[in-house]
Amino acid sequence: MALTSTILSPRKLRHDVYSYSYQKDSNIPLVIYVLASIIDRTLSRNERIAKNCRFPLSSKSAKTRVFDCNETPDMRIQSYLERIFRYTRAGPSVYVVAYVYIDRFCQLHPEFRIGVRNVHRLLITTIMLASKYVEDMNYRNSYFARVGGLTSKEMNKLEVEFLFLMKFKFHVNVSVFESYCCHLEREVSIGGVYHIERTLRCAEEIKTKQREETRLDHIAHLLL
Repeated sequence: MALTSTILSPRKLRHDVYSYSYQKDSNIPLVIYVLASIIDRTLSRNERIAKNCRFPLSSKSAKTRVFDCNETPDMRIQSYLERIFRYTRAGPSVYVVAYVYIDRFCQLHPEFRIGVRNVHRLLITTIMLASKYVEDMNYRNSYFARVGGLTSKEMNKLEVEFLFLMKFKFHVNVSVFESYCCHLEREVSIGGVYHIERTLRCAEEIKTKQREETRLDHIAHLLL
């Protein structure tokens, strides 16, 4: 993939369909539901692979085990992402960039598999770092720690470990960003998640309607 030198704008997704809410009475951006759906399917796929494998999978390196927790969190992925959004108000583009980081991490460390014991810590870490990359202003690590159900010490350790495990490859340019937006939509379509596909169509209709209303308001203003 050819990379451009254009820097990702924090406002890139502000008028995209992903910024629209999933339900009329909700202010949760659509990208939350798309990302949760993909992560859930990844967890299910990895569980099936583990069960059907005749031989034990190669153990994860000690470094990537930093994301493992002693007890499996009982919070669903979607609920966890909604909680993060509710308390941090990170923009929709933050979640796309976080997904880029997760994908890069898995490519750099093929022995690592997303599972129920590491997914929550991986999400809060990547979202926090993506927020620092995308947003103009951010909360302290200690605040993200409370939101994610961790101690400040744990959050700081996860951040440092992730930085080195990623070899500090956190730059995301526009072409990469847009390709992952397309990937998210394609993954949802392949997965047959009808309620999300339907919402994407509805969101596009809302966006078209709002554009038309804006155009009519502009015409009316010129006629006054």
